[in-house]
Amino acid sequence: MSDTSDTTTTSFDVLVVGAGISGIGAGYYLQREHPGRSFAILEAREASGGTWDLFRYPGIRSDSDLHTFGYEFKPWRDEDAIAGADKILAYLRETAAEHGIDHRIRYRTRVTGASWSSADARWSVTTERTDTGERTTLTCNWLFAAAGYYRYEAGFTPDFAGRESYDGQLVHPQLWPEDLDVRGKRVVVVGSGATAVTLVPALAGTAAHVTMLQRTPTYILPLPAQDKVANLLRRLLGEERAYRLTRRKNIAQAQAVWRLCQKYPKAARRVIRRTNARLLPPDYPVDEHFNPPYDPWDQRLCVVPDGDLFHAIRRGEASVVTDRIARFTERGLALESGRELEADVVVTATGLDVQAMGGITLSVDGREVRLAETVSYKGMMLSGVPNFAYAIGYTNSSWTLKVGLLCEHFCRLLAHMDGRGFDTAVPVVADPAMPTRPLLDFGAGYIQRALDRLPRQGDRAPWLTSMNYAADVKLLRHLPVTDPELRLGTSPGGAESTDATTGATDDTAADATPAPLEATA
Repeated sequence: MSDTSDTTTTSFDVLVVGAGISGIGAGYYLQREHPGRSFAILEAREASGGTWDLFRYPGIRSDSDLHTFGYEFKPWRDEDAIAGADKILAYLRETAAEHGIDHRIRYRTRVTGASWSSADARWSVTTERTDTGERTTLTCNWLFAAAGYYRYEAGFTPDFAGRESYDGQLVHPQLWPEDLDVRGKRVVVVGSGATAVTLVPALAGTAAHVTMLQRTPTYILPLPAQDKVANLLRRLLGEERAYRLTRRKNIAQAQAVWRLCQKYPKAARRVIRRTNARLLPPDYPVDEHFNPPYDPWDQRLCVVPDGDLFHAIRRGEASVVTDRIARFTERGLALESGRELEADVVVTATGLDVQAMGGITLSVDGREVRLAETVSYKGMMLSGVPNFAYAIGYTNSSWTLKVGLLCEHFCRLLAHMDGRGFDTAVPVVADPAMPTRPLLDFGAGYIQRALDRLPRQGDRAPWLTSMNYAADVKLLRHLPVTDPELRLGTSPGGAESTDATTGATDDTAADATPAPLEATA
């Protein structure tokens, strides 16, 4: 995409890192709530869209309905509620163009580091042009990380024994070759997550046969690709009203399903198993391949539109094998059971390589920020790190539901600071002995592998990373932005401070000098 942004400006109020669904959303809210604020969106790649532009594997689609995955402010107008990447990408770029956000994006601009100066209340952000290697330093009062949670350069592939001896083609979905043709070939897809259950039916129509090789089964739910109620409401009520009602309906349904799974896991397991068995061939070994050893929603449930995975299995075009890889062979994969799977193509749908905050190296007043030693504040800031916000969505619902609320809260915080003359905000843990736990209570392998590289969360508000939409609406949209553990103040030489919680003038109550980084975790 052509870079139409003003590339001469080097000083901003806010810099947003990432031009995917989170970054475009952040740009919209900033522009709407703070039209006088200067901001730019820095994107390392040559195009916007993030995940939906990066991944090119067959069948790539959302695993959430687009009425909740889409933005609250822009209706999803397509008939398909579970849609492919091409439709999602068009929606994102249309949103950016409609609101002029596309002119704020600086493409091929990778952020490599950012250093905070308390004296200036500014971030110095080091960037590198990915096409020329040119380095530039930009400055901003606030830095907003909206770059997702994984490395774009490569996915995660385990170190399989004997891989070098394999004569076939080995592919990771994140780097799908444009010229890969699987017609008439035997394909093994290693994995059982969202990517695997998307790939298998997409490849099954052309490949000789597709085998999904999983170490552990996953809960898989069939959902209609089209939401008949939503489409009926659109015809009766028009786009705007129908979207609002459908969004509320789907949020309520998703939250109800999650709560039921949490409260009645055995009953939920039985319902999912019964649903799967009804779609699979008679006498199919459901318990072997579709009965996970953990409870529903301990890991994310996978969605298959119109049951496409089950239909591919029923037609004999695809199969599932539950086993472990012992090693690669010349012809395919030797399994620990002694069985060998012959394959012309092996696809390692084995997960993402988690990378927090876009891989940016942060420092505060010359001291490096170690993310694992910080605690997440309201799921959007880090202890001891001033004027830094980030966007990470839900793991048990649509990603964008959380991101929208975080952006709203961020803009409310900026307005509060403006009204009182503050230029600095830093979360500080009042109780250094507060117990902490992993940022995400989520059992997926790609998250578990990265726990030592992620911030922590506490055992009480405001240090919890909530996965409850209703609770977050209250906290992020309706409750005050102030908190005793959020220090608001002014940089040296600025106006006198005002107490963040009472509004009383006090030169010391709102001191925003960061606490020592190691003392905040």
